[in-house]
Amino acid sequence: MDPVLHRSPSLSDVAQYAYAASTEAPRLVFTAGACPLDEAGEVPALDFAEQATLCLRNLEVALQDAGSGLSSILKTTVYVASSDRDDLVSAWRAVRAAMGDHDAPSTLLGVAVLGYPGQLVEVEAVAVGG
Repeated sequence: MDPVLHRSPSLSDVAQYAYAASTEAPRLVFTAGACPLDEAGEVPALDFAEQATLCLRNLEVALQDAGSGLSSILKTTVYVASSDRDDLVSAWRAVRAAMGDHDAPSTLLGVAVLGYPGQLVEVEAVAVGG
């Protein structure tokens, strides 16, 4: 069953995502943070947007392997290793582009450091499973 995205018309429409999501599906998929790792398990020297795009590709594979997909996401959390708002926005735009019209609720955070050397972005999700 697909998630229902709630846009909360009594709240500001400035956010580029739904404010809440719900589902009656019995199975949920909780992902670890999808990292910008290439096929060799390394973090390539990419900018914030490129790393975010790679994170979403890896997230999509993990979700598919769990019987889900990007369009079944209920919520994401996007971690960006920067205190510069422009870096956060750059990563966020890449995440939004990968998600297409499925504007599930999301939290965007600037953090001090992520787990791999050179890692700038990580994305985790909760999704409905098949």
